[in-house]
Amino acid sequence: MTRAGFKPFLCLSAVLLALPLAAPLQAQTSPATTAPAQPQQAQPAQTPADATPAAQNPPQNQAQDNSQYTITQQVNEVDLVFTVTDRHGRFIRDLKQSDFALLDDQKAPERVYSFTQQTNLPLRLGVLIDTSTSIHTRFAFEQQAAKEFLLQILKPASDKAFVMGFDVTPDYKTAWSNNLDTLSTGIDSLRPGGGTALFDAVYSACRDRLLASRGQEPVRKAMVLISDGDDNQSHAYLDDAIKECQRAETIVYAISTNVSPSRDRGDDVLQKIAEETGGRAFFPKNISDMPISFEAIQDELRSQYALVYKPADFKADGAFRPIYLFCLDRRYSVRVRKGYFAPK
Repeated sequence: MTRAGFKPFLCLSAVLLALPLAAPLQAQTSPATTAPAQPQQAQPAQTPADATPAAQNPPQNQAQDNSQYTITQQVNEVDLVFTVTDRHGRFIRDLKQSDFALLDDQKAPERVYSFTQQTNLPLRLGVLIDTSTSIHTRFAFEQQAAKEFLLQILKPASDKAFVMGFDVTPDYKTAWSNNLDTLSTGIDSLRPGGGTALFDAVYSACRDRLLASRGQEPVRKAMVLISDGDDNQSHAYLDDAIKECQRAETIVYAISTNVSPSRDRGDDVLQKIAEETGGRAFFPKNISDMPISFEAIQDELRSQYALVYKPADFKADGAFRPIYLFCLDRRYSVRVRKGYFAPK
């Protein structure tokens, strides 16, 4: 759960900390030790990476469904990837498992299998670029910035990405690939023009690519969304797109191409998608500042923690399970998805 500060959460934190939750997280590090019975509290979200997509038809009014975790097949494990920052937005990379408290569906986890700092889990990255008429004048610069980002972040030995352009329809320019030349060619082949179906594009990318991108081993899944946030053609709703990101366990990093002096509705849309999925939205003041946003995303992807745990009293009922993860040191904020959908 993202927190810019802890003031709104002081009462909740006091209640949670009174229930020795940090101790269970620490004690459960040993796979042989099961956690003592815990008072039931809010459930974290596990998005089954291998679960069958339950939202093939865009669902409505479900913006509250958020996921940051992954349930692996047959074992009911949740793989959680998150970042921690201080009040100045600087990443904190050296915390230990005992520095955190976690509630999954209002319960402490039954067991914690592993905790990793600066995780090097394989990355599965979708690059979605708005090709509508509204961004025509700055399109070439966006293409170049996106190519340089892939060159910097992708490790061909373990990582894969795909490229999609979108106007009124999603346009997949590449399949999953670790070939940087193929990905760069895909970006270069994009051409601007037409309306904007942003929600359809995000929904399609999660349903058709990111939801099915995990094999036997856990991966980190992220989307970089480059757009002004305006949508005038989608069949899906904003809530539908967010929910599908949660089902696909995908963190969204949005970069706004709106360089007008004032913030508009499209910027609010990008902010909402990013926050609901545990990501961040960036609003460069000038288009020439876009590489700075890409650098910030790179830094975050290299500063993530990974936590693998078994939820308590887990039921494969397709329900949304909220997650509360926070740092015991109130100087720090945790950015994480708000929940996940159990498999069904």
